[in-house]
Amino acid sequence: MKKLFGILTFVFASFVANAQQPNTLTPKEKKQGWRLLFDGKTLNGWRNFNKKDLGPAWKISDDAIMLDNSQMDGWNTKGGGELTTDDIFENFIFSCEWKISEGGNSGIIFNAQEDDAKKRPYSWFTGPEFQVLDNDGHADGKIDKHRAGNLYDLIKYEPENVKPVGEWNKVMIAQTNGKVKLYVNGRMVIQYDTKSEEFKKLVAGSKFKDMESWGTFTKGHIVFQDHGNKVWFRNIKIKTL
Repeated sequence: MKKLFGILTFVFASFVANAQQPNTLTPKEKKQGWRLLFDGKTLNGWRNFNKKDLGPAWKISDDAIMLDNSQMDGWNTKGGGELTTDDIFENFIFSCEWKISEGGNSGIIFNAQEDDAKKRPYSWFTGPEFQVLDNDGHADGKIDKHRAGNLYDLIKYEPENVKPVGEWNKVMIAQTNGKVKLYVNGRMVIQYDTKSEEFKKLVAGSKFKDMESWGTFTKGHIVFQDHGNKVWFRNIKIKTL
């Protein structure tokens, strides 16, 4: 028994030593052209949507970017706001891990435009949203096409494979010339073409139907939503195509 315990201890120690640290790239990923959008230490390269600065409610905690909602301003976080990449991306593969608080709601918006803050005060006025949600604890979990992993208000996927509150989920968004694929925990779950008639019909039947040019953009900022709930993001990386 003592010998077995020693072997198990050695195996566990080896596993921990070889496990990839959060917010790092493997040599293979570096060779493939991936780059980190979050280094685990700073929020360099990020700011608030339509602003030049960043609200203090976005913090680094447990090797992740966290929205601290301990103080509120209406339905938004005081000192929060949408967290936005400085850079604009067109053809890319984006990957990150997220986890949500109990009863929480957030989202990952892409192709977001900042050209008119008064006309388009939030990123979701222009770009589609990958939904981040506590399906069991938030009211949106009862609404078709509003559950975690869905293309918000447009496309749902089945069967679902989202992990529960407190556990990390991995999302990947791949976009090439307006053709998009969404992945949840390693599985491709949704695909569409922004230029197709089918997608235009989906938009026409959604809450975005009266928003000028919504969903037509094929490049823009990537945004983490402030919906007034605590949420975490880590291992945020991108590969441009």
